[in-house]
Amino acid sequence: MSWTGATLGALCATLVASASCAAQRAERLDSIRLPEGFAISRYADDVPGARSLAMSPAGIVYVGTRGEGNVYAIVDEDRDGAADRVVTIARGLRQPNGVAWRDGSLYVAEVHRIIRYAAIDRFVTSEEGLDAPPLATIVRELPDTDYHEWRYIAFGPEDKLYIGLGAPCNVCNPEHPLGAIARMNPDGSGFEVFATGVRNSVGFDWHPGTGELWFTDNGRDRLGDDVPSDELNRAPRSGLHFGFPFCHQGDVADPGFGERSCSEFELPARKVGAHVAALGMRFYDGSMFPPEYRERIFMAQHGSWNRSEKVGYRIVTVRLDGDRAVADEPFAEGWLQGEEAWGRPVDVLVMPDGALLVSDDRAGAIYRITAKR
Repeated sequence: MSWTGATLGALCATLVASASCAAQRAERLDSIRLPEGFAISRYADDVPGARSLAMSPAGIVYVGTRGEGNVYAIVDEDRDGAADRVVTIARGLRQPNGVAWRDGSLYVAEVHRIIRYAAIDRFVTSEEGLDAPPLATIVRELPDTDYHEWRYIAFGPEDKLYIGLGAPCNVCNPEHPLGAIARMNPDGSGFEVFATGVRNSVGFDWHPGTGELWFTDNGRDRLGDDVPSDELNRAPRSGLHFGFPFCHQGDVADPGFGERSCSEFELPARKVGAHVAALGMRFYDGSMFPPEYRERIFMAQHGSWNRSEKVGYRIVTVRLDGDRAVADEPFAEGWLQGEEAWGRPVDVLVMPDGALLVSDDRAGAIYRITAKR
């Protein structure tokens, strides 16, 4: 039997390590193109469906998934930049895409609720703990949907948990609180909508200097290959409306919901390309990369699924000038080879040493990008 690259890649993501899989993984990683002075390596293999990333102060990386229903903990015990263990801490959850860390607890976003695992590091590092898997407590119920149901979560600078609540459709006028970014207190109280008119945000972060929220948003489908663009947005305060479903990319009125003018809504900070599937993003606040990368946005583009020619499947950087996004450029490319994609970047995470982690749900792996000091 012969295997295509994509088929073998999927098989290697689900099987234990073998010589053929190891050789294919090395060959694939060699195809990633980076700026001069940067290098990429495998931080963890055998992480099926790896998506959103969060890290505890102990350096344990927690990973959410979608269809797999698992949450993983990745442990680099000897701190050599490669994982020693991948521990599955939860199974059978409903698309536990979002993960966030706060005060010893891991928060996980399922389709229909936010749950919390207390003292989770102890379960990961203790043999006794692994014999008694942690139990989750329910923090808050969420609207149960079957479209854009993979929730992204992160704690903001004011210690509130932010939640992406995607619209339950390709394009529609969703009922409150969907099509928005909401926030709440760590105990689930004080739930409120922070930003509306957001079709599907699966990545956000706060500017390290201003504390303002920036987020990615996926544009609607079925208006052609090149319209509308996915967006990078800036929300300096609550109560702003970013256009969905009436206006896309700041200047395209929706053919079915065009009764309102685009001038009523917030303009995107940056158009980042139609169908690139802009997902996880982080401001770079490390010290390993050259100074010009400080406070740039690193963004994972998961890649198109219905475009006639595939786009995305890469990591880009966005350069800011004050509160304006003035340029974006490719940073890591090569997961897409022609029209075949062997990997799909989902999220990024800046490590304490300044390295950048990248999750890949197609290859079932986490990568580590470093720069020469």
